[in-house]
Amino acid sequence: MAKVCQITGRKRMIGNNVSHSKRRTKRVFDLNLKTKKFWSETEQRFVTLKVSCKGMRTIRKNGLDACIKDAQNKGFINLV
Repeated sequence: MAKVCQITGRKRMIGNNVSHSKRRTKRVFDLNLKTKKFWSETEQRFVTLKVSCKGMRTIRKNGLDACIKDAQNKGFINLV
């Protein structure tokens, strides 16, 4: 599976390392992804998601079921 948050859809970013002499070389900014289990009240089971820390904050704010529904509508996640 790719390094993409299943809730927010965030991906890694590509940028530059800039040295003191302003020489630029490519680098990658990876996400802080965690594989985490969340309890779904409506399904009465655990759901395992690969989420970033911002995704965890979104789940805490809006609730798991609302976030999963929104992510499915946006195409970030496919759950059975």
